[in-house]
Amino acid sequence: MSTYTQILYQLVFTTKDRKNTMAEVDQENLYRFVWGILKNKNCHLYRINGTENHLHIVTHIHPMIAPAMLIKDVKLAASDFIKNEKLFPAFNGWQDGYGAFTYTFSAKDNLIEYVKNQKGHHKKVSFRDEYISLLKEHGVVFDEKYLLWNIEPFQGSFDVWVTFDHAFHAWLFTFNHVVV
Repeated sequence: MSTYTQILYQLVFTTKDRKNTMAEVDQENLYRFVWGILKNKNCHLYRINGTENHLHIVTHIHPMIAPAMLIKDVKLAASDFIKNEKLFPAFNGWQDGYGAFTYTFSAKDNLIEYVKNQKGHHKKVSFRDEYISLLKEHGVVFDEKYLLWNIEPFQGSFDVWVTFDHAFHAWLFTFNHVVV
């Protein structure tokens, strides 16, 4: 007997600390590279798109490939590609974690359109609201403190006292930059 599957996934992951490091002008190069990774793993890419800080991938995943391993491989290879090609100079990696959501094949066309329109969509809806909506739509139980966004950075200066007990000294450091 042969194996037949049609499992349609939407994969979502973000840049480290959700920083806007993927300039729109070079995103297409990244998308083509990711498409090649998926093709090499016998996955069928239906659509890839995103914004300066996250990606959405609509794909069929080959039944011998675990989604977690696929996303790990995509993130590692894409990071190397970005670095080697000097694609996004401010890029410093991907956020830990990801979202993987399954869909019926009959939802494919609507899902492709949704991902195709990411840039316009995010002019109206924040990533946070979008991601929570996806989790709820798919019945995923979650704790907000583990979701794929960073805490708003504190801007300004502050003093930090650090005491080293072994030397009985105190050091004063003043930071005048964004803290994340």
